Amino acid sequence: MCMRGNAALDLTMPTITVAPHSGYCFGVKRAVEKAEGLLNAGTKIATLGPVIHNPQMVKRLAGLGAVVIDSPQDAPPGYTVLIRAHGVGKHVYDELERLGIPYADATCPDVRRVHTIAAEQSAMGKVILIAGERTHPEVIGTIGHISGEWHCFSSLAELGEIAEKHSLSRQKSCVLLAQTTFNASEWKKCRDFAKNVYTNLTVFDTICNATILRQNEAARLARESDVMVVVGGKDSSNTVKLAQVCRGHCRTFHIEGPESLSGIRLEGAQRIGVTAGASTPAFIIKEVHKIMSDVLNHPEEESFEEMLDSSFKTIHTGERVKATVTNVGPNEIAVEVGTKQSGYIPMNEFTDDPNAKLSELVAVGDELELLVQRVNDVEGTAMLSKKRLDAMAGFEKVMAAADTEEILEGVVVEIVKGGLLALTSGVRVFIPASQATVARGQELEPMLRQKVSFRILEVNRQRRRAVGSIRAALREQNRALEAKFWEAAAVGNIYNGAVKSLTSYGAFVDLGGVDGMVHISELSWSRVKHPSDVLAIGDIVEVYIKDIDPEKKKISLGYKKTEDNPWEVLRSKYAAGDTAAVEIVSLTPFGAFARLIPGVDGLIHVSQISTERVEKPGDVLKTGQEVDVLITGIDYEKKRVSLSIRALLEAQNANRETENAEDTDGGLVYEAAPPEVGEAPDQEEPAGEDV
Repeated sequence: MCMRGNAALDLTMPTITVAPHSGYCFGVKRAVEKAEGLLNAGTKIATLGPVIHNPQMVKRLAGLGAVVIDSPQDAPPGYTVLIRAHGVGKHVYDELERLGIPYADATCPDVRRVHTIAAEQSAMGKVILIAGERTHPEVIGTIGHISGEWHCFSSLAELGEIAEKHSLSRQKSCVLLAQTTFNASEWKKCRDFAKNVYTNLTVFDTICNATILRQNEAARLARESDVMVVVGGKDSSNTVKLAQVCRGHCRTFHIEGPESLSGIRLEGAQRIGVTAGASTPAFIIKEVHKIMSDVLNHPEEESFEEMLDSSFKTIHTGERVKATVTNVGPNEIAVEVGTKQSGYIPMNEFTDDPNAKLSELVAVGDELELLVQRVNDVEGTAMLSKKRLDAMAGFEKVMAAADTEEILEGVVVEIVKGGLLALTSGVRVFIPASQATVARGQELEPMLRQKVSFRILEVNRQRRRAVGSIRAALREQNRALEAKFWEAAAVGNIYNGAVKSLTSYGAFVDLGGVDGMVHISELSWSRVKHPSDVLAIGDIVEVYIKDIDPEKKKISLGYKKTEDNPWEVLRSKYAAGDTAAVEIVSLTPFGAFARLIPGVDGLIHVSQISTERVEKPGDVLKTGQEVDVLITGIDYEKKRVSLSIRALLEAQNANRETENAEDTDGGLVYEAAPPEVGEAPDQEEPAGEDV
């Protein structure tokens, strides 16, 4: 071994053996893959506590956009709550359902089995005895599924105290189960004790196979080693148990990652064993093994700590670095920074545009200038930011805009209490709700991820904050558009505009900086009860200026088209003397109104309904009935049409008599005089009746 002052060991190099089943178990792997899958699909997730007890992986997921919350009430709007591998109590599921929060369940299947047993057995009135750490999230989750009495213990001694204090053996049926990561040897002692003490006991061996396998493997490796290195989170129960198992056989060090190697001493160790908890990523185990191998096989006469220190070249938060792109993913960019750290740029640290595709913005091999945002020496990663570096220059631009009143453009990235946040040149600008929309009270949510223009109202250089106004920018833009509009405005001009609002008397249309009104009478050739029968807010419509008052800045608009005028349609389709099929639409004492074409009704006077005398139109006709009529008169000026069933019948009878005369008189034709076109009916229609 290459150790200063111990040359004899140089003849035999130390060996490092890694336990075959180190690292992720099935449940942890499943939880991590579920979290990464949701994030890569663009789903925003909030985890109820850390997904797994490994700080490196938790920070990596945070870099991808995951946030950690303590309760469902803390979930940000629009986020999906991810239930971590340790599981949660029933009340948490109930609360998520009550609040209507979407969630994904990453509870380890072995943990879910414990929850199910606890729920079912307690529902039967049995007392639940839990071997585990009372404050561990898995145990807390298990307790949350118990509806009756329960007791928790972490050692044989504590179980004995429970048995003595509560005298459960003489009172109730009991169930014994264990936290899935409980120490296997301690569990065996507790189980044997409980079987001898409790007269009505059911035992469930719920320690997962992965835990038992890793503990047995660690014990065997520790017996064969001079030193054991256990890798995993300090809060990881199964990793702590592995360290406890190993300490019973040899000198043992529990580290979270490669950076903690500088604190261990390997003097005299020829056989070094390495194992890792079920929540430790494989890349950390490999990094620990690689660094230990490189240092222990170093040819120079240096101490382990000196050689370890010299193997690390690092960077620091706030430092500017140049990096080369090595991989482009959907949500982050991997870069090489020339140090031991693996550099990465989360999407939200590269661009302001949430809809952007990183593959279209950067390619493998590109060189970028970046700002070091956060260094994790334990994980061996560095989070970098292009956006923050751009923001330094961007902030100066924002400062200048406050003086020059320049209109800036940005993207709304968040709706916050009292307003919204817009990003411009990497700088977050707060826009109060009162300055975010043209009209007060408008909803802000539709503006999320939209591009907006705004003016800077005030800045705070010390706190690097800026306040902006979309309303001020819109007012300025509208003034420019308004001036341009009035320069060219004239009666007859045609515009395409958006409907801004509706009232009982008309619709207001934005013509580009100026609003004009279409009166309700101008919306349709047919009768309209309310403008909403024809238009909706946001509709793009073609209008023309009917009247204009530049002094009062009032504009009257026309919407209905001349070619759509039903009287013009009538002019092209029918003439007096034509016959037509019509529908009876209403009955009056003096006659019946019939629909000739949409928008034009004609009157069949009571005297023109039949060749016989008719007392009431309803005696012969009914609403909805279709009849054939002769158009006896059209008055385009008064917009009246006279129709006659009688005239049509008389004409048809005259034609039949003529045909009969030809047949009986040797070809002589007797012509019957038909009613004159436009002939007044026997009974005049009421004066002033507008048909």
